[in-house]
Amino acid sequence: MKPIATHAAAFGFLLAFGLTAPAQDSKINLVAAENFYGDIARQIAGDRANILSIISNPDQDPHLFETTPSAVRDIAAARIVIVNGANYDAWMERLLKASPQPGRTVVSVADLLGKKAGDNPHLWYAPDAAPAVATAISEALSTADPSHSADYANRLKAFIESLEPMRQKMAAIRAKYAGVPITATEPVFGYMANALKLEMRNTHFQLAIMNDTEPSANDVAAFERDLKQRKVRVLLYNKQASDKVVQRFVDLARALNIPVVGVTETAPPGVSYQDWMVTQLNDLEKALARPST
Repeated sequence: MKPIATHAAAFGFLLAFGLTAPAQDSKINLVAAENFYGDIARQIAGDRANILSIISNPDQDPHLFETTPSAVRDIAAARIVIVNGANYDAWMERLLKASPQPGRTVVSVADLLGKKAGDNPHLWYAPDAAPAVATAISEALSTADPSHSADYANRLKAFIESLEPMRQKMAAIRAKYAGVPITATEPVFGYMANALKLEMRNTHFQLAIMNDTEPSANDVAAFERDLKQRKVRVLLYNKQASDKVVQRFVDLARALNIPVVGVTETAPPGVSYQDWMVTQLNDLEKALARPST
């Protein structure tokens, strides 16, 4: 996806959430730019933190996101902040600069994974992202609240262990379908597809859509040819953002009986990061298992 812009309506719930805790409340104020990072933080912090995820609406296009002055106040109250980085949530970095706080810890997932602007920013689909983020959150919480460091360490251990079903599902898909060609309308699922050793086609087209630029005529023709000649087993698309070109290929794939799998940039409400990932992997596995025509 292109880097997230900013959308005022999404911030309406911030103050009601109670991020700014009363003085007698010893809980740590923690803000995550995206809700899947907020969920990981919740699993590590337990009841020791007030956790707010800014982007959390599954029906919202994350690209249409605008900030308000109230967001600055909420960020100012945060002791720990989690950002994706790699220019995905640059608006968050601007808010942090506008509300500096001594002693605040900023966990940048891009920094943890050695990524930068220009790399695929959908880092949460990288299998090594969740363990790295959880570890960094545990360390930040232990620094802010050392008397409960053992609790954070125990929850971190439980979280790492809870990723095992995802790892097993990945291994099963990789063992059976490594090298199978698939395509996507943009590189949202790119890191996971690489980890599954699937052959991803039409990457130039995907980059154009991610960067909100017009795909070249050659890239459009190549994508259409892959579908019509059935050179790909599955088409992946982002359910939270689309345009006419993308929708045309989704409709074409369905008309040709090529499985279409939707993925999202925001975790569904009330669903853990682990369950979200496993559900999408299950959907992909079912699609790959359909007879190739």
